[in-house]
Amino acid sequence: MIMDKFILKRDESLLVIVDIQERLAVAMTEKERVIVNTRHLIEASKLLNFPLLVTEQYPKGLGPTVPELKEALLQSPAIEKLTFSCCGETFFMEAVKETNRKQIILLGMETHVCVLQTCIGLLTEGYDVHVVSDAVCSRSEANSRTALEHMRDAGDVITCTETVLFQLLEKAGSDEFKVISRRIK
Repeated sequence: MIMDKFILKRDESLLVIVDIQERLAVAMTEKERVIVNTRHLIEASKLLNFPLLVTEQYPKGLGPTVPELKEALLQSPAIEKLTFSCCGETFFMEAVKETNRKQIILLGMETHVCVLQTCIGLLTEGYDVHVVSDAVCSRSEANSRTALEHMRDAGDVITCTETVLFQLLEKAGSDEFKVISRRIK
């Protein structure tokens, strides 16, 4: 059913964090928002038990994942890449396929380069992609906005952090709901 792609399910979801790295983040005006929202989604993946993958674009030049996220990702080593699209890295695509997940929650830096090209690659491979608009950024807001429109035109779902969290929770009243509600206040 066509509407299925719009509703995230925790047992079908994979979180993909693209290139939120030290030297890249310095140039981003929205880096704090992206880091905070990425951290919410990392913690949700742990709490709700769905997998995540992290990439780093040429870490020798752009540095490692920012410390604020690295500490939360101790059990998830980054997949190093040189291609802008994560899908161009064989190990990345193998890791995605191994999770056996159909829905990709995509976020990171820069929206108009690596996030965009990864989104297009995943869509081409038949995945449902949800790009988290408040957890992506580019050096230029105009570039980011244009990339979000491009990805929507290509067939992804543009979403936001709280929508992702509450879709994955499905209902209020659980211990998981209480933990996530406290996080986002």
